Amino acid sequence: MAQTASGEQTYEEFVVTAQKREERLLDVPMSIEAFSGEEMEERGIDTVEDLSFAVPGLTTRSDGPGSYTIFMRGVANQYGGGATVSTYMDEAPLTLTGYDQLYFPTMDLERVEVLKGPQGTLYGQGSVSGTIRYITKDPVLNVFEGSLKGALSTVDEGNTKREFTGIMNIPIVQDVAALRIAANVQDGGGWIDQPEAGIEDGNEADQTSFRIKGLWQATDLLTLEAMILRHRSETRLGQGFEQPDRTNFVAIDPSMTLVPKEYDYDLYNLEATYDFGFAELLSATTYVEHDHQYPFAYQSSGPDMRGYAGSDYEGNDARWVEADQFTQELRLTSTGFGPWKWTIGAYYSDSEKTLDALSDYVYFAFGPPVYGAPYHSEQESKQSSVFANASYDLTDRLEVGAGVRYFRDERDEFYRETGVDEEETFDSVDPRIFASYAITDSANVYASIARGFRSGGVNSGDGQVYDPESLISYELGTKASVLDGAVDFELAVFFSQYDDMLRRGLVPTPGSGSGTTQTTSNIGEAEIKGIEGGVTWRPLDGLALNATFAATDAEVTHVDRQDQAQDGDLTSLEGDPIDYVPDFSLTLGAQYDFYWADSIPGFARVDYSYRDKVPYTDRTAFFSHAVPQYSDIVRLLDARIGLTYGRATYELFGTNLTNENVYIDPYHAWENANRTRPRAVGVSAKYDFQ
Repeated sequence: MAQTASGEQTYEEFVVTAQKREERLLDVPMSIEAFSGEEMEERGIDTVEDLSFAVPGLTTRSDGPGSYTIFMRGVANQYGGGATVSTYMDEAPLTLTGYDQLYFPTMDLERVEVLKGPQGTLYGQGSVSGTIRYITKDPVLNVFEGSLKGALSTVDEGNTKREFTGIMNIPIVQDVAALRIAANVQDGGGWIDQPEAGIEDGNEADQTSFRIKGLWQATDLLTLEAMILRHRSETRLGQGFEQPDRTNFVAIDPSMTLVPKEYDYDLYNLEATYDFGFAELLSATTYVEHDHQYPFAYQSSGPDMRGYAGSDYEGNDARWVEADQFTQELRLTSTGFGPWKWTIGAYYSDSEKTLDALSDYVYFAFGPPVYGAPYHSEQESKQSSVFANASYDLTDRLEVGAGVRYFRDERDEFYRETGVDEEETFDSVDPRIFASYAITDSANVYASIARGFRSGGVNSGDGQVYDPESLISYELGTKASVLDGAVDFELAVFFSQYDDMLRRGLVPTPGSGSGTTQTTSNIGEAEIKGIEGGVTWRPLDGLALNATFAATDAEVTHVDRQDQAQDGDLTSLEGDPIDYVPDFSLTLGAQYDFYWADSIPGFARVDYSYRDKVPYTDRTAFFSHAVPQYSDIVRLLDARIGLTYGRATYELFGTNLTNENVYIDPYHAWENANRTRPRAVGVSAKYDFQ
């Protein structure tokens, strides 16, 4: 919804590029939630965890600032050969592994697209259950413009957060070349303490992000775009895990100071686009260097836990990750008018990751602590694929389409302590078919069937190879804009068959006499059923009311008992829920755009999100009466009000206004869980210039 200078309300169609071409959101035959960059700012969505509470059916697990594992549509699995949800910034992939999804600073955004369901045809194996796309603003070739924004907020029982964002668009050669620069600096905002070590508010992050994007219109047909993104972050208490009293857990000796979390990466991207008239050729090249140092404390104790060989166990790790990834995509997309729309392309990536750790741990039943136990692993993955997607307008209203991707993953995994060094190759053919029928120009129904795939891998303890997992999803949905754009709605139902599902378990270490080894295996099959939808209603000029929801039933339906001595050796049994999947989640929002004193535009916004508790099931770690483990129910209320006077905008905002203090994560029995962030209240000021 846009507001003219006279106060008149107009409705603008939302355009997305989910299928690698510009289309109305209404016309895309899949479930998508999209947010403009302005809405992301007005809702205060800064991280993918914030996004998860704005998008029902999307959940995350966080291992400290910047480290997220992302789950969607009932496919919530941390273990395996890759991610189940991929993330992109423009054409640059931000997914390195399932655990290494690069933190994205949400500054100077055009929009965010959350694509639900398997996206393997166009986005590859990391998109088993969906894809998140951050679309940044392009340089403008003929306008000098920018903005400066500062924000100051106080955190309940914590310290003050300071944040500054600067954006500048600089034409270099009028109508030919331009640069767009965005920078963000923030510090403070911590609230977690480690009293035994004398640390207060230790989870505050000193963070800087700098992005420069260059655009050169080399000829009428050739466009070149280059981007560099540099991100640096340091946090003294880097786990992010906390107790109900807002303190940090440290094993063995609570007065020990663990290594701080340092999260750094550099991303380089070059895109070249050539317009042939009938089609557009895109080359996208990306290189990423990532360094990550972080602590990790854990314990297996308490009456509900099986523990390691029946004993209490706890420890602290200092971990170091070094990763780099090169990717290259070539894509030819039709641009002409006519009944055919098509895309063909090829993709290649080469990624390497090393993980080093020093562990301090103690088995209380087996002697004193062990300090500095080393661990080293190396993983390399070379992926290649070819893909095609096409649709045909059978009539003015009926469109049918299909796509397919052939994928190959050559993996090499080395674990120094156990001597495991294995090379394995996994491949897959992943199809998609769909149909869409336009009931009117502003209402349609669609159906799709898509397959997703995730590679297998090698276990560190015994070198055993686990197979890939796959998912077939069936979706039926409708989208419409009615009453002259005053009401928009969409509704989708889906069913997914999840085969060879991967899970982590603990098995006895041969010959050790105590302790176990973590192992990943294909446990069997699962089924996921769900319904999701949303509606936006504009009952009067300036007022928009919206609601979105997702209801999901995700459970294990068959367990492969081969080579298992008893059910207690299995991670899951038939009927167990899939991890990190809420039965129901909901968002409610209201925004009112107004004029104060007839000349000063402003807005007021309120957002509420509700999420059912999410489960975690591991029968190798917990006694049967204690599974599943659960998080708490989460209820969050945010509000923001702003006024624009001339070129300056002033805002007052509050997050978690009811000051909820509950577990987001069900992994709290291991002391490895996050809680909701405390209430924060702040002000911001922004100045636009040109």
